[in-house]
Amino acid sequence: MRLTQDLHKAFPIFGVALLVLTGCKPVGPNYSRPNAVAPAAYKETGATSALQPPPNPTGGAWQPVSPSDGLLRGEWWQIYRDPQLNQLEAHVASENLNLREAMEHYLAAHQQVIAARSALFPTLSAGPSITREKTSVNGTSYNPSRPNAISDLSLTGQADWEPDFWGRIRRTVEAAHANAQADAADLASLDLILHAELAADYFQLRGLDAQASLLAATVTDLEHQLDLTQRRLAGGIATEADVAQAQTQLETVRAQYVDVGEARAQLEHAIATLANRPLEGFAIPSSPLVATVGSSSDPAQGPAQGPALALPVVPLGVPSQLLERRPDIAAAERRADAANAQIGIAQSAFYPTISLSATGGFESTHAGTWIQGPSSLWSLGAQAAQLLFDAGQRRALTEVARHNYEAQSAAYKSTVLAAFNDVEDQLSSLRILESESAVEQRAVASAQHSYDLSNQRYKGGVTSYLEVLTAESALLQNQRTNLDLQTRQFVASVGLVRALGGGWDVGQMPR
Repeated sequence: MRLTQDLHKAFPIFGVALLVLTGCKPVGPNYSRPNAVAPAAYKETGATSALQPPPNPTGGAWQPVSPSDGLLRGEWWQIYRDPQLNQLEAHVASENLNLREAMEHYLAAHQQVIAARSALFPTLSAGPSITREKTSVNGTSYNPSRPNAISDLSLTGQADWEPDFWGRIRRTVEAAHANAQADAADLASLDLILHAELAADYFQLRGLDAQASLLAATVTDLEHQLDLTQRRLAGGIATEADVAQAQTQLETVRAQYVDVGEARAQLEHAIATLANRPLEGFAIPSSPLVATVGSSSDPAQGPAQGPALALPVVPLGVPSQLLERRPDIAAAERRADAANAQIGIAQSAFYPTISLSATGGFESTHAGTWIQGPSSLWSLGAQAAQLLFDAGQRRALTEVARHNYEAQSAAYKSTVLAAFNDVEDQLSSLRILESESAVEQRAVASAQHSYDLSNQRYKGGVTSYLEVLTAESALLQNQRTNLDLQTRQFVASVGLVRALGGGWDVGQMPR
């Protein structure tokens, strides 16, 4: 009973301390996001595969009801309507080892938040202690009036608390929470990069399949040309030089076909690694990339029929939305918040350290009277310590924290600038490749016409085989260039999706 009464008298002391604590503002500057200005519109607007938002009327009389309507969401690779790509992408999220590593880093950072927050509360400990002690009869502590063998039985509990008067712990929690959010954004950024890399590799692989198909058809045609030339030689119409030229061209194209196979194998290995699939037994069936022009990218229309793929139209949104949709921007901004909290942590060292402690329990020399009122004990204590001289260390550490914040603020602004440049680069690539592809298609048609005329002239005996050889080489080169441009358009489209954040937004960060 006495112990309970004494503790009731002591509790107001802790209550006052808690009240004072809750009224104390943490030292150090409160965080505000570094200012990064987004342009009003993107500079590059010429690509038909990039959907620009409608412009506001003069004076900004209206705004879209929901600016995010139509933007990419979720599994963005489905806009290409390629079932094989969808199947490969599904393995990245569930099995990629780099993503698993990043996830573990985030989970560790999340536990750091819990560990930092625990310092806001008292630490409690309790336990019994039982000792039996006998003093020496010949020792200085021997007293004939007391037994020289005694027992000491104690059961005590202890509470220690360092009230966060100056906000050091709260700033530590703030920094840990911001760092955990940055790690979550890093995870999302890596996820986006890996998915985009797989999609780019996949379209390059399909582009090589298209070139392999073209080269295989060309080899067949050249074999026929060689047979014709050999028969013309036997008939006395052609020359040995014509046969040698036909043989040389055939072997050259065969070598190009083999070279395409080497590049395709490397891309297949890269895709297997990204999807964490064993190379043994892993194979992607040949599927030549056949691009269609002007097709709708609406997923509701269902998958494209056959091997042909439409270059999808990617919605851009307004530039200011990029600040909320790029995970690397979010990570840099969260690290600026963490760096700002470090300033308050450094400044708290200028204030005294105050700690409170309390001990209570029972102690007796006999087990029968151990847990009884007269055996109770308690103590309350408070301690304050102020560092008086440190040769400028605290001030220097505070300046270090300030400079680190300014550096992280600059890194955030640099990341924003790089993100806008990234989008502009992909838009310009799509615009230029689209224009170049249109020109190249006309070049292919012209080269095909030239080859047909030369072949007719050779069969009619009007010209030498060298003219046919030259025309066929030009046709093959232009056809391969055209296929390469189509492939690069798909890769640039994936790059634009990645540059826009792939449907991610800051709302997906843990709170």
